[in-house]
Amino acid sequence: MSTELFERLSLLSEPLRVRMLRVLAAEELGVGELARVVQTSQPTVSRHLKQLHAGGFVEYRKAGTASLYRFTNGHLPEDAAALWRVVRDQVDADGGDPASQYAEDLRRLEQIVAQRAGDSEELFRRLGSRWDGVRQELFGSAYVVHSLLAMLPPDLVVADLGCGTGATLPMLAPVCARVHGIDREAAMLEVAAERTADLDNVVLHRGLLDALPLDEHTVDIALCELVLHHVRDLAPVFVEVARVLRPGGRLVVVDMAEHDRDDLAASMGHQHLGFSQAGLAALATRAGLSPRSWRVLPPDAQAQGPGLFVAVFAT
Repeated sequence: MSTELFERLSLLSEPLRVRMLRVLAAEELGVGELARVVQTSQPTVSRHLKQLHAGGFVEYRKAGTASLYRFTNGHLPEDAAALWRVVRDQVDADGGDPASQYAEDLRRLEQIVAQRAGDSEELFRRLGSRWDGVRQELFGSAYVVHSLLAMLPPDLVVADLGCGTGATLPMLAPVCARVHGIDREAAMLEVAAERTADLDNVVLHRGLLDALPLDEHTVDIALCELVLHHVRDLAPVFVEVARVLRPGGRLVVVDMAEHDRDDLAASMGHQHLGFSQAGLAALATRAGLSPRSWRVLPPDAQAQGPGLFVAVFAT
């Protein structure tokens, strides 16, 4: 007969360990919480948890510096699960008595779980304005963009006009049916190709914004991020965008608001010192696009360039 059976019988012969397992089958707990439920010291609880973990009856995960334990439900070998069912059924029968130790454990468990909500409220009150920094330290900020993009309809076809090295393409690909990246510079597209090599729904094109390599009415959203200020003649660009957009399609422009930084024209090759709302609206209207919104973006403390806006135009 396997020695594992006797080892499991030995583990389940200790009443405190059985009480702990029964509680952990109901709720995931830290060592301190479990010690309060079974009313014994944390070192004692830790010692029994170590034995139960070695025997496969409990598992744990890290949450910051703490360890949270739970019953290994669904992952036990069948013989161990069968043995636990025999013990659990007997414990449950005894637990029906309100005066039993098992019933008291569950009452204390309810109190500790309820207290967690109060502890969370106190945590938020204590952290106050520092909460954003705490959350960023734990999770970063990249998830914000992905969560917002996930709200887009999944059947969209998007064209990133002047995609450059394709930094935006991997963010769009998981939430769109197809993404076209268009740029005139072969060197930029080489980097974009490496970046999107494993994305089957991304198609790269070498082409100009005033002669888009796309068929008529095939795009739902045309995205133009920090590109228009490099284009000398803008009118043909708006005409081309209107041609490839489907009925109800949108052009989204992110660019610089009007400014007086002449140095950017000399050092960065900018053809325009930003744009006014009225100026872009006039270009869009002449091309058959209707201005829908214009919003000045909040300044980025790390940025050294002029302020930005986001504008939306629709067919």
